[in-house]
Amino acid sequence: MALQHAIQARTPRQKLSDKSAEVFLKLVPNVSSGAQATQRFFAIFLSVVAGVGLLILLVINILLAQDAFTLSELKAEAKIVADQREAINRQIDRASSPSALAKQATELGMRPSESPVFLNLAAVEQALANGEIARG
Repeated sequence: MALQHAIQARTPRQKLSDKSAEVFLKLVPNVSSGAQATQRFFAIFLSVVAGVGLLILLVINILLAQDAFTLSELKAEAKIVADQREAINRQIDRASSPSALAKQATELGMRPSESPVFLNLAAVEQALANGEIARG
């Protein structure tokens, strides 16, 4: 009898819990369609963000590649300019060598001195001090 009483006691409790669950479910609206829409929106949002991110990376990569090409062109141009500068310096060295200067001087009608005279500044100062040379 105690067993029957326990079974009868559970039945009203079960009915009460079932009814309370139904009432609870009636209070909360069905959100399964909204959840699918939210998941779809989230998936689209993530796809758009990933696509935009990949496009930005592509643009950055293109810009870096262009800068690398520009840098290599500028290095080649700098090497050419350095070679030209070196060639000009060699021409200047050849033109200013003693033999080249002597040749140009003879072409201008100059001739080498047969009795070179050197200026002695100490003797000039002494002559000025003694009054042998007039200042003027």
